[in-house]
Amino acid sequence: MSSGTQTASRADIVKLSDDGWKPKYVTGDLFSCPADDALAHCISEDCRMGAGIAVVFKKRFGGVPELKEQKKLTGQCAVLTSHGRFVYYLITKKKASHKPTYDSLGQSLEDMKSHCVKNGVTRISMPRIGCGLDRLEWSEVSKILEQVFQHTNITITVYSLPQRAETTVMKENMRR
Repeated sequence: MSSGTQTASRADIVKLSDDGWKPKYVTGDLFSCPADDALAHCISEDCRMGAGIAVVFKKRFGGVPELKEQKKLTGQCAVLTSHGRFVYYLITKKKASHKPTYDSLGQSLEDMKSHCVKNGVTRISMPRIGCGLDRLEWSEVSKILEQVFQHTNITITVYSLPQRAETTVMKENMRR
């Protein structure tokens, strides 16, 4: 099944189920993804979006009043529509200063999946959700993604920024 495919046949869905669903990985800027991919990232119930990639989402898509009006709780997913695509806001914690749990992340992913299935969304691009400032482990988060999306025709592309040489040197020096 090519990444440009909009719909999947029953055979494609069975194939995904048999072979095991896995996210795709890309090194680069999340916002360079195809313009018709849905986007997803994590926020808190208070919709502060004051740090990390959430700041970029807030500047790029706005909509904070609309997000607050949805009154979504931890474990749910708020949704905006921008330029013909859905932007998913996974509510993984009550306040911006809190940390999410794997449970709250899984519940919000289930809620997002339901929206995708109802609305025919087959492609989502996202960062390594919950693993930046929220400090979840990607090895666990990727297992949750696989469990939630394994029997779907939804392709998830996970974007990571390239690691800069000076960041690597700083990390090596911090270990000494």
